[in-house]
Amino acid sequence: MSNFLKENINSQYFQAANALMPKKSRRRIVAYVESYDDIYFWRTVLGPFEDDTRYFEVMLPSKQTLNRGKKSVLMNFIEGQTGPDMIACVDADYDYVMQGITPSSKKILESPYVFHTYVYAIENYQCFAPSLHDVCVAVTLNDHRIFDFRDYFQQFSEAIFPLFVWSVWCYRTGNYPHFSITDFNRICDPGSFAIQTPEVSLQNLRRKAFHRVRELQRKYPGNKEAYLKLKDELLALGITPQTTYLYIQGHHLFDAVVAPILTKVCSLLRQERQNEISRSHAHGTQKRNEMSCYENSRQDIKAMLKKNTGYQQSAPFLQLQSDIRRYLEGAPAEPRVSRNLSSASSIASLGMLNPACRAVSMGRE
Repeated sequence: MSNFLKENINSQYFQAANALMPKKSRRRIVAYVESYDDIYFWRTVLGPFEDDTRYFEVMLPSKQTLNRGKKSVLMNFIEGQTGPDMIACVDADYDYVMQGITPSSKKILESPYVFHTYVYAIENYQCFAPSLHDVCVAVTLNDHRIFDFRDYFQQFSEAIFPLFVWSVWCYRTGNYPHFSITDFNRICDPGSFAIQTPEVSLQNLRRKAFHRVRELQRKYPGNKEAYLKLKDELLALGITPQTTYLYIQGHHLFDAVVAPILTKVCSLLRQERQNEISRSHAHGTQKRNEMSCYENSRQDIKAMLKKNTGYQQSAPFLQLQSDIRRYLEGAPAEPRVSRNLSSASSIASLGMLNPACRAVSMGRE
């Protein structure tokens, strides 16, 4: 054990510090997160639960070493140190779908003081399809709906869902070298996208996903029963064919799928607004002033996506808030591990006792 106090801070430390405060002081609960980008997201999660008796302080694990990432949070704070006054907040990555198979997943799902996003990462929330039109409005100041984000990402999800089940199976069984998250991301890239003909990119996606599923079926010909069992379990976890995009790697979804689509949609909306100004009956000086005012009011797409909070009525977010509410009320945490994996026999039936599986590190690739 270290002799430095700063290296032995745990929930009891903050509990004692709270006890030394005046009786009317609000209880301070420290929430450790993975990176700077996570601070704002977890503020939106925890802020609504602040009142006259408590408040949250969201911070990085170490101001001295500037360590980042889930591994830093887990290594420094989960092992017997979290508690009522010190919690850890992390991206789920694949740990939620792994359902306790790996040590990392087991720690995250079983600790009552560790909270995870349910979706792969905070970027998936920022890309919540029903909220993307509002992001376009914030960027372009044009409320004309020229693209149906809900429908597109529903079809996008349905196209990749069978392959997503295979991806999870490969990671649970230790077969990920044959089909990694990186491989999965390559297939999930819709490629050339046009607003007028989005079906072309979806057809391309369906074709790539279908061919890879067929390859995996040929490689693992006796896997049908395990595949169907895993599919049913993922459905029970709330991962539906229509919402699969929320559970794929967040950075890929944000940078390679959503941002390029938003860029094209916003370009058309900006052009539409500029044309309206140009066609107006105002004189030249007034038009130039109006155009300059509009240009100065535009926002950066990725910056607005990162500030997007339109996910707050999504099912995974409400589930996360329910976990926070139970923790604050002192109620026992509901099990976040599927009953389908409650016995070693059920794990073995899915091929999950492969020793290679236990070596998987589920951080961002």
